[in-house]
Amino acid sequence: MKKIVLLAMGMVMGMTAFAQDEVETTISGDIVSSYIWRGQDLGSAAIQPTLGVGYKGLSLSAWGSYGIADPADTKEFDLTLAYSAGGFNIGITDYWFNAGQDPEARYFKYDAHGTNHVFEATVGYDFGVASLQWYTNIAGNDGLNKDGKRAYSSYVEANVPFKLATVDWTATAGAVPFATDFYGTTGFAVTNVALKATKEIKVTDSFSIPIFGQVVGNPCSQKAYLVLGFTLQP
Repeated sequence: MKKIVLLAMGMVMGMTAFAQDEVETTISGDIVSSYIWRGQDLGSAAIQPTLGVGYKGLSLSAWGSYGIADPADTKEFDLTLAYSAGGFNIGITDYWFNAGQDPEARYFKYDAHGTNHVFEATVGYDFGVASLQWYTNIAGNDGLNKDGKRAYSSYVEANVPFKLATVDWTATAGAVPFATDFYGTTGFAVTNVALKATKEIKVTDSFSIPIFGQVVGNPCSQKAYLVLGFTLQP
């Protein structure tokens, strides 16, 4: 898996050298009041930067989350290699968390039974009026099922965007189809029901800041969250 990520980075660097005028670059950062991921509480206020490049449907992006209120909050660094064509997309993500099987939290430790990395494959389709995405852990520090075996933890999510009163909204429903302690489920469970609203606040004629609020409920854990954040991007 490490070789795949390094090869992907090499491919993107090569494309940048030969077709700079066609390469898209993403630089942004979210500041959030709490880090809620797929209905799970991963910490309080955090900064979440993104850096990515894309070329003709192929993209490589880096994303992170770092707590700014509590030093004990989750620290995360992810690399995603993805390809999209039309509404179809596939991808592989290498998640790294500071907590896991390695008590020293070493990033470059990839041992099958001693790593903090989780490797996830995803496939999905955007129908325009709605999108559907399936995620499955394929290697690394995955969870266990009820038999104590690798769960190949999976998560499926549907998103429906719409506009109301000059605000962009997204309704989300996500579920875990099988038992896994990675998501804290003992079978099929709805773990994420959310409604997100985003509004751009104009600062100058050429600069605006997207502000977003999100209500998230996790019927499986019986928890609910309210998140506020904003995005900074050039």
